[in-house]
Amino acid sequence: MAQVVAGTQLIRLNLGCGSRKVAGYVNVDKEGEPDLRADLESFPWPWGDSVAEHVLLVHVLEHLGADPDTFRRVIQELYRVCAPGARVEVVVPHPRHDNFLSDPTHVRAITAQLMSLFDREKCLAWQAGGYSNTPLALHWGVDFRIVAYQEVPAEPYRAQLAEGRLAPADFQVIARERNNTIEETRLMLEARK
Repeated sequence: MAQVVAGTQLIRLNLGCGSRKVAGYVNVDKEGEPDLRADLESFPWPWGDSVAEHVLLVHVLEHLGADPDTFRRVIQELYRVCAPGARVEVVVPHPRHDNFLSDPTHVRAITAQLMSLFDREKCLAWQAGGYSNTPLALHWGVDFRIVAYQEVPAEPYRAQLAEGRLAPADFQVIARERNNTIEETRLMLEARK
């Protein structure tokens, strides 16, 4: 859980909300009718340091940072505004699903492997082990730990799994071999400061 920063009222942010406004959150988008109009690819973001206890990025992060430097700034700003222990919910289309591939505004595949590059502890372990993983947490000055990860099966696999007609182990084989088996990826990150 986010720690209360002395004298500061922590906020909850729903970034790139589109028409999905969430009560109790500052709903932010560059278009439509959000609570606050802001472009997440313009820096700095309009909040101070360590002010957010919870951040929603629901079908947003895959639209940001076609340019690697812009993506770096997005991740750094996200880290800057997060309070210690803040939770960041990331929901994205799976990169091997038509929902990702068919939208020309999707500029970046977001995977658990990508997000693990922002985990300082993992980066230090990779360096110590001589692995070739890019230690982005160290280069970019961020530290997000993945605390939950879920892949949401697409239909008809979701129903087959729920009804017991498809074993989870068999589905994992299918998911490795075929496109359009996993519809979306959900991650919960924790900001470590």
